[in-house]
Amino acid sequence: MSLGNPPSDDRPSVGRALAQARLAAGLTIDEVSSITRVRAPIVLAIEQDDFSNCGGDVYARGHIRNLARAVGIDPEPLVQQYSDEHGGAAAHVPVVPLYEAERIRPERRRPNWTAAMVAAIVAVVGFVGFTSFNGGGGGKPATAAKPSVSATTAKPSPKPADPKPEPSNSAIAAVPAGKVTVKLTADVGKSWIQATDSNGRQFYAGNLDKGESKTFTDAKKVKLVIGDAGAIRLFVNGKDLGPAGTDGQVVRLTFTPGDPQAG
Repeated sequence: MSLGNPPSDDRPSVGRALAQARLAAGLTIDEVSSITRVRAPIVLAIEQDDFSNCGGDVYARGHIRNLARAVGIDPEPLVQQYSDEHGGAAAHVPVVPLYEAERIRPERRRPNWTAAMVAAIVAVVGFVGFTSFNGGGGGKPATAAKPSVSATTAKPSPKPADPKPEPSNSAIAAVPAGKVTVKLTADVGKSWIQATDSNGRQFYAGNLDKGESKTFTDAKKVKLVIGDAGAIRLFVNGKDLGPAGTDGQVVRLTFTPGDPQAG
């Protein structure tokens, strides 16, 4: 497996479709590599329809899915196109016959003499106890008196109603204290965004269409990558900071709990 088959006239190749989507999102190959953890040379080779360094069809399909999600397009049509051009989907190996071939012959169990001895001792102790209980002069055993219940169960006091939160006039209502809260609103146009927390875990990566908003909260830090800074309006800890940058500008921003508060 090396290069893909030539695309048909009515659709671009898998690599060209990924490259066009990346450019439309305003991302570089290095930025896509950072998002997907796919090495930059492999990203470049895939965009040129060279899948020889992917390590096989299974890994190639996985890379196509990751790259498509990073640039904001549906990965499934591209995965299907790759399968059509490279001999179809990978065959599924039946699992049951493999396990049946490796069944282990059960070993003969030896008698458990320890358990037998314990059972015998318990039987002897039980017999002695039963004899002692019933051997007191042949009389009938005393019947245990039933305890009388006289205490009245107290009814639990009603739980006070939780106080209703007061309405907030800030851009982000009820901003958590001691945390950083960032809201992104695409009030001018569409832009690709990525948001990660202080541990590097990804909140979101994809396109934010005009009129949509996303809010992210973390105890320590929120990191952003914005493909078109002029299309995104920033609200940090409840305060409106205005546009994230100029039209078409790719920006990287980091915010902490100590950044501008609502005022």
